[in-house]
Amino acid sequence: MSKTTTQVQGGQMRSIRFNEGLFKWLMTNSAVLLILLLGGILITLLIGSWPVMKHSGFGFLYGSNWDANAEKFGSLPFLVGTVLTAFMALIISFPFSISLALLLGEFYKKGIIADIFKNIIELMAGVPSVIYGFGALYFLTPRIASLESSLGMPAYGVGILSAAIVLAIMVVPYWTSVAREVITLTPNDIREAAYSLGATRFEVIRYTILPYTRAGIIAGMLLSLGRALGETMAVTMVIGNANELPKNIIFSPSNTLASVIANGFTEAGSSLHLSALIGEGLILFLLSTVLNILGKQIIKRMGAK
Repeated sequence: MSKTTTQVQGGQMRSIRFNEGLFKWLMTNSAVLLILLLGGILITLLIGSWPVMKHSGFGFLYGSNWDANAEKFGSLPFLVGTVLTAFMALIISFPFSISLALLLGEFYKKGIIADIFKNIIELMAGVPSVIYGFGALYFLTPRIASLESSLGMPAYGVGILSAAIVLAIMVVPYWTSVAREVITLTPNDIREAAYSLGATRFEVIRYTILPYTRAGIIAGMLLSLGRALGETMAVTMVIGNANELPKNIIFSPSNTLASVIANGFTEAGSSLHLSALIGEGLILFLLSTVLNILGKQIIKRMGAK
């Protein structure tokens, strides 16, 4: 080997090591920057909410009375409204999301039908939330009001059920997309093995594909849950904005952590009221974090089985 060839190879190795080192440095600093960003958000929320924490103590978390004029701030009604609407939305959207995912991931992977449904799902994900709110306000709430009237209840129209249905429609694209991807990635060997044993397509889906992809389906649920917890405008328009504990967990008007911030932030008449709204943001941040951590643990346990 000539001296020139050795020098060229040595230069190439130094260049590769430099590029690898630069890439590692960029990735490490990006991760650190992300941690600092989340830490900065948490610290900002803690500082902003400290006055109301000092004023109300733990009553800010479990109190049920919210009266800005009397400087009484209790977050329990909004926490209950957030949890109810988000989880009801997941329950409503589950059959539609899984059905669409199976349709596109198992039955129609390619072709005109697949393209049509994929475009519709992408369009649904891209529609601004205020459009969903307007549509629900003029189309959904009158029908909910008719249902409430037929059941002998006050015909509000707006309330927890209306908000949950809107959220369910909004989260379907996210859950469907993730579930379809994991269904598509199911190895064909598993399918063929089940068919060779005489299983029908329904049995293959039920006993082979769904158990194999359950961790990915749960991951899609977490993505949808995060979307539902933080949604603001569409929920604000149809939930009724009642600052009290719901008397009926399905039909009563209510409020969520996000909607009370949207309604009150521009009208905060005192620094304590503004601090209370920032405190609601802190609760929403912590709630999302806790639910995501629990979800990750569930995924790990299900993936290990």
